[in-house]
Amino acid sequence: MSRKLALRDALREAMVEEMRRDETVFLMGEEVAAYNGAYKVSKGMLDEFGPKRVIDTPIAELGFTGIGVGAAMNGLRPIVEFMTWNFAILAFDQIVNNAAKTLSQSAGNFSCPIVFRGPSGAAGQLAQQHSQTFESWMANVPGLKVISCVHPADAKGLLKSAIRDENPVCVMESELLYGYQDEVPEGEYLVPIGKAAVRREGTDVTLVTFNKMIFPALEAADELAKEGISAEVIDLRTIRPLDHQTIVNSVKKTNRIVVIDESWPFAGVSSEIAYVVQKYAFDYLDAPVTRVNAADTSLPYASTLVDAYMPDAARIVKAVKEVRYMKA
Repeated sequence: MSRKLALRDALREAMVEEMRRDETVFLMGEEVAAYNGAYKVSKGMLDEFGPKRVIDTPIAELGFTGIGVGAAMNGLRPIVEFMTWNFAILAFDQIVNNAAKTLSQSAGNFSCPIVFRGPSGAAGQLAQQHSQTFESWMANVPGLKVISCVHPADAKGLLKSAIRDENPVCVMESELLYGYQDEVPEGEYLVPIGKAAVRREGTDVTLVTFNKMIFPALEAADELAKEGISAEVIDLRTIRPLDHQTIVNSVKKTNRIVVIDESWPFAGVSSEIAYVVQKYAFDYLDAPVTRVNAADTSLPYASTLVDAYMPDAARIVKAVKEVRYMKA
């Protein structure tokens, strides 16, 4: 059985179910308790679990992230919510130098089962310091797993898997899509970390993307279908570990690929996918790997410039038509 839930409600359901199942799981972050969360993801959780398991913190990301890492090393399973991953920059020392390295530095004696979660990417006119996309930043660090999804069912299943994982997991959400609704299974539901989803089958070109860019990719696929071009759309869902096989299998079928990535073009997720495809599917390519990224600049505030900065369906359609007529 399933029912429609908003993304925020699916995330909450995952946390509530895991906190009921395991008393070592707790949530901490700015405004998560009395205010019900900045985006109402933790609504009602304080009433059920009390202030010892749903904990409001000061505006001090480095401090409360360090508390979370220490708690994870001592047998608890913290969920650390960042109001935005832009603020998590202040806690990178704890995430990158402590959480990610605990297992290797302790020669396997200590694990660090902690989840860091919150919104990543642009969210309208929030300008340069509040609109950065962090998937590639975190995925660059050995020891961290990175999840980035927007479908509510995926959010529930992957967050539950992340909470149960023995490794630190970064969960990237979308501030713009917390209200997005879709079907979510009731009861126990897990999605494996590291497995992509094929959102649309196709034969002429592969579109690979993640998080909220899945929607302009699907819109572009609809437009291309009107012109007789069949696009296969892959939603990565997990950035690290990356599901190489699903991508490669698709390219072997379609012989062309366009990667859509909200982050900047230099050394991003799209760059990694381009490398994977040329290594494992080079002989199947009928055109060079093509990317559609955000503009290579900090995000402006003006709404017209935001539109120019972000990847959209029109840019994806243009890129697909280019690869249709290019030869490798």
